[in-house]
Amino acid sequence: MTENNATAVETADFWFDPTCPYAWATSRWICEVEQVRSIKVNWHVMSLSVLNENREDISEDYKAHVAKAWGPVRVITAAAQEHGNQFIKPLYDAMGTEIHVNGNRDLDNVIAKALAEVGLPAELAAVATTDRYDVALRASHAEGINQVGQDVGTPIVAFNDTAFFGPVITRIPRGEEAGKLWDATLTLAGFPYFFEIKRSRTEEPQAR
Repeated sequence: MTENNATAVETADFWFDPTCPYAWATSRWICEVEQVRSIKVNWHVMSLSVLNENREDISEDYKAHVAKAWGPVRVITAAAQEHGNQFIKPLYDAMGTEIHVNGNRDLDNVIAKALAEVGLPAELAAVATTDRYDVALRASHAEGINQVGQDVGTPIVAFNDTAFFGPVITRIPRGEEAGKLWDATLTLAGFPYFFEIKRSRTEEPQAR
């Protein structure tokens, strides 16, 4: 292996909705990958609320979920716009831990706790119920979705500019196992004619 290859850094762009348990599991995987591979991850918001806007072919329960899901992603967008993109990942970590690990379903409380944890003004929570930053939110969402098409969900991950919905995982691989999944995904991303592998899920995603 040459010195240049040994030190090459791969790039991943990760689009997430903070309320999605599948995005959470995949995001924890890619955090593991950062420990065992030379990669740089750029974090971006997308929105299940935008993705499912005006759709009638979803259940009433899911409609209720996406109606509430505006709040967290709006607050992350506002924080990035007002204080810098460096707050996207810490806010996601804080919100995701509350929602998916601690089981907190009170999204107003989730937002308040996350803002306090990362040291941002509590006043940012008010953005959750306004469309003040929706132009920026929709632009970030579109940046991800335009790479993969409308018939997907979250997460979207671009590997060296080749984007996929997923990988969708239900368990978080650790250490070298995480690295092997990364290697396999990069291999698939290297084939321009590869688009999809899928099977029905038989278990819910685990948060830890």
